[in-house]
Amino acid sequence: MAVVDKTPGVTRDRNYAECSWAGKDFFLVDTGGFIPKTKDQLEKKVLAQVETAIYEADLVLFLVDNKVGIQIIEQDIAKRLRKVGKKIILVANKVDNQKEEQEIFGFKRLGLGDPIAVSAASGRNTGELLDKISDFLPEVKIEEEEKEGIKIAVLGRPNVGKSSLVNAILGEEKLIVTDLPGTTRDSIDTKIQINDKTFTLIDTAGLKRKSRIKEDLDFYTSLRTLRSIQRCDVALVLIEAQEGLLSQDLKIFEEVEKARKGMVMVVNKWDLVEKESTTADFYTKAIQKKAPSLDYIPIIYISAKTKKRLNQTLNLALKVYDERKRRIQTSELNDKMKTEIERRPPAQKMGKYIKIYYVTQTGVEPPTFVFFCNYPEFLQKNYLRFLENRLREHFGYQGVPLRIKVRKRE
Repeated sequence: MAVVDKTPGVTRDRNYAECSWAGKDFFLVDTGGFIPKTKDQLEKKVLAQVETAIYEADLVLFLVDNKVGIQIIEQDIAKRLRKVGKKIILVANKVDNQKEEQEIFGFKRLGLGDPIAVSAASGRNTGELLDKISDFLPEVKIEEEEKEGIKIAVLGRPNVGKSSLVNAILGEEKLIVTDLPGTTRDSIDTKIQINDKTFTLIDTAGLKRKSRIKEDLDFYTSLRTLRSIQRCDVALVLIEAQEGLLSQDLKIFEEVEKARKGMVMVVNKWDLVEKESTTADFYTKAIQKKAPSLDYIPIIYISAKTKKRLNQTLNLALKVYDERKRRIQTSELNDKMKTEIERRPPAQKMGKYIKIYYVTQTGVEPPTFVFFCNYPEFLQKNYLRFLENRLREHFGYQGVPLRIKVRKRE
């Protein structure tokens, strides 16, 4: 994922990715080069990002170059790391064989414990490193909590109106049950009750500035979005009416779809658009033309400022939530899908005739469907998309990403 080059300084911004190992999920953050006493303005900005990453981390990997050995800069970095009070793993890179592995213990002089030898180029010992990372990461305590109800994340790029929407919902005559600390350091979840339904609103908008470090707004907005997606049942993804669907918006939808959470597209600031009777229809068609793969997502036009259609927005989220939990009877599923498959059977590949025998739903949240056939490896992606579209045509699942699997049956 990260750009690799022999030229120093290629990595400037922090890259991050969600990882899973030995039953633990974590975010891995790749930082730029740490140059402690630099006077270069660009390097100072990179340094600020590195310090921010260290401050926020549960665990720090300090990577050193075994081919070069300890330099003054490594000593400076080690001195800083010893002061921050974080868990640290010292990693000696470019160790390509057992003979070179005997050379790494000189790094113990950095005062950060025994180094672990790896080779990023070949992948040598990366499994051992991941085991050690897993051992160091804190255990997640699972506690019985009061029922949170339907967890709704309010997502969107900066200044699109996320806080305004949350405030507008809370500002109406609804019972606010409690404020719940979120899993991220600065977020507060708000639990509200509307009639007999309980909702937990996960607001991803607010960021508190820390006096000790300079926050990188884009980085934390993105990271918080990912964390909120993990936790929610349904995401309200806001876009701005006057600007339309932008590439940043599409990235958020892609992340929600990847996590297979429910989605509602909320077009905010609709009060600022000059409208005729067909304006909403025209707008919807323009969105679906720009992003045809998201045409299953319901769209609602609101104004957080005037509180237009707020109740309908939560009702739509509730409908999507129920759709994620819906299960289809196997007999009904096969009656409908058998007809569609017979009408358009899979194309032959490498002289093989592909036959789909039956389909069954194996799970919900997300709805998961397994198709059994004789040559699953030959089913094309466009045919899987065809199957998904026919499932939606017959059974709905509005706003709900589906998981389609194919298994072999002789």
